[in-house]
Amino acid sequence: MGPAPRPTIVLGDRVSSPPESLLAAAEHYFGDRLDLAARYAELLTTDGVVRGLIGPREAPRVWERHLLNCAALVELIPPDARVVDVGSGAGLPGIVLAMARPDISVILVESLARRTAFLSEVVANLDLASTTVVRARAEECGTGRQRRFDPADIVTARAVAPLDRLAAWCIPLAAEGGRVLALKGESAAEEIATHRRAVRAAGGGPPSIRLCGEGVIDPPTTVVEIERLS
Repeated sequence: MGPAPRPTIVLGDRVSSPPESLLAAAEHYFGDRLDLAARYAELLTTDGVVRGLIGPREAPRVWERHLLNCAALVELIPPDARVVDVGSGAGLPGIVLAMARPDISVILVESLARRTAFLSEVVANLDLASTTVVRARAEECGTGRQRRFDPADIVTARAVAPLDRLAAWCIPLAAEGGRVLALKGESAAEEIATHRRAVRAAGGGPPSIRLCGEGVIDPPTTVVEIERLS
């Protein structure tokens, strides 16, 4: 007899487990919290679609294009890190990181009320005790009297803005020696070449490209990494 079939995670009348081809990768990143990730997948593909946070065409590929693409970022996050996720939107990558790494604390920064409402509901639904939602623009959080939280070890962003604006918003939120991790696509090298001076002016070191999830997901996640120098 062959191996017993893997259990399917069912929430309500929806099947929210990853497809069989992605199950090994999902188990790699989420481990015994895979059921939590499945609950988030259901929230994204139901309320998230209805409320316009992800497109309806994204729902069938939510694991491949969103959850696992974001989860690979954990390879660059040290233990017990303080993470700020800028422009969190539907919680990508911030919610995913909080699920995959219960040792870290995560602050989700989002300016739109409908998105912060969704994020707060997700945090409560998934009981993510070390995750906080802050309604604000990133540039309002970084310095002086406007600072809304302590400088972070890691600042993340996904599909938020070009690298020059992203550097100006994110680098001030990191502690000295902390890092900005920006999830990018094929344009990463071009953006670095175009915006290197802007990154330096914002207090960042030379940007580098890191590939996360090699050998686990295909394609791997492309990340631009910037250390805060000053």
